[in-house]
Amino acid sequence: MADGYEEVASAALALPPEARAMLAEDLVASLEASQEEIDEAWLVEIERRVKDIKEGKVQLIPGEQVMSELHAQLKR
Repeated sequence: MADGYEEVASAALALPPEARAMLAEDLVASLEASQEEIDEAWLVEIERRVKDIKEGKVQLIPGEQVMSELHAQLKR
């Protein structure tokens, strides 16, 4: 993978400044689209979890209990 990255980076850096700017914008835009997909997936998951809580399908555990149990496990 490093070989492919270095090859692409080298080719990109050899482009004229205007072309590098356009490429940079396209790359950032592709990440933003991915972030939108991630945000949408989290929204769906949050809605599912809230529904499960309201319908009593899950048992909530107080945060203090969770942290206490985690600390106990880390001390082992």
